[in-house]
Amino acid sequence: MRTDIQTSTHNGLGSLVLDRPQALNSLSLDMIRTLAQSLHAWQKDQRVRAVVISSTLPKAFCAGGDIHFFHEVAVGGLTGGSALLEDFFTEEYALNYLIHHYPKPYIALLDGIVMGGGMGISQSSAAQSIRVVTERTRMAMPEVNIGLFPDVGGGYFLSRLPGELGTYLGLTGEIIGADDALYANLADVFVPRAELPALMNLIESVDDHQYRQATEAFAAPFAAQINPANSMLAKQRPLIDRHFSHDSVAAITASLAKDDTPFSQKTLNTIRKRSPLMVCVSLEQIRRSAHMELADCLRLERTMVRRCFEHGETVEGIRALVIDKDNAPQWNPASLQDVTPEMIAPFFTSAWPDYAHPLRELA
Repeated sequence: MRTDIQTSTHNGLGSLVLDRPQALNSLSLDMIRTLAQSLHAWQKDQRVRAVVISSTLPKAFCAGGDIHFFHEVAVGGLTGGSALLEDFFTEEYALNYLIHHYPKPYIALLDGIVMGGGMGISQSSAAQSIRVVTERTRMAMPEVNIGLFPDVGGGYFLSRLPGELGTYLGLTGEIIGADDALYANLADVFVPRAELPALMNLIESVDDHQYRQATEAFAAPFAAQINPANSMLAKQRPLIDRHFSHDSVAAITASLAKDDTPFSQKTLNTIRKRSPLMVCVSLEQIRRSAHMELADCLRLERTMVRRCFEHGETVEGIRALVIDKDNAPQWNPASLQDVTPEMIAPFFTSAWPDYAHPLRELA
């Protein structure tokens, strides 16, 4: 029987290998459960000293959540789908929390596409954890493209990036490469893809728990192949910090509109193509999350994602981008100037009392 995640233990390592090629490793509920089950078991297993997560695919680590599943559920094409959708986000966000606070080193080999849900299973602050990017890395939090918001803890980690880089990435959904990921503190080291097998051999030989130090030493000779200080984000940082420091989307777009530089005009046009409502909701989320712990951010996002499906914006975004592929979403409302505070507020009003929240047990 085929499984979309290969799990194994060897030489003190727990190995998680994403293997769903037909969907670029987009996460299904079964995959989320397999990841969670393995990680829960290994955190108590003294034979497992560290965890490595990687992919079998040459062009993708993980493209995000299974948005075809989201759409099928939302339009009523799956028996019991509503409950499964609720389970998906509850269990995915609980998994994100587990990974972020994992008690053992968590090593993510981010080769290829790393977007949305793929970011959620790779951003860990556990001791000795490390995020490795390659020349093929393409990273993004692109949720506003489909009428969603940067979830899987996105409010937490985007709001903590240098300056306004997280605001820019969350509101535009732009794709960045390895140099930008390193500059923005969304990755730790660069290793050429061809060297990943050698890196894995090294990691398997570590016997003193110094996985981060060993990986950094391995990556050091390749540092000259990449220049984060000369990345797109580095070059445009002054403009990003200036325009995205405002606390309303109207002020951000007005600031961009007054700047005739190619970057600012391109960015303005990008924002205008996204869901007006969800761009505004995402900005509010990022600003609030800057002052919240991860557990509270995930609880907030759990309410927000339910509101997205209640509103219908996410369903329309997926239809236009992925199902019908007409790239002509009928956003509601259709323009930024039509978004009111009354439209934004429900996304931040909890769908449950505290005692009944599905993520109430997160510390």
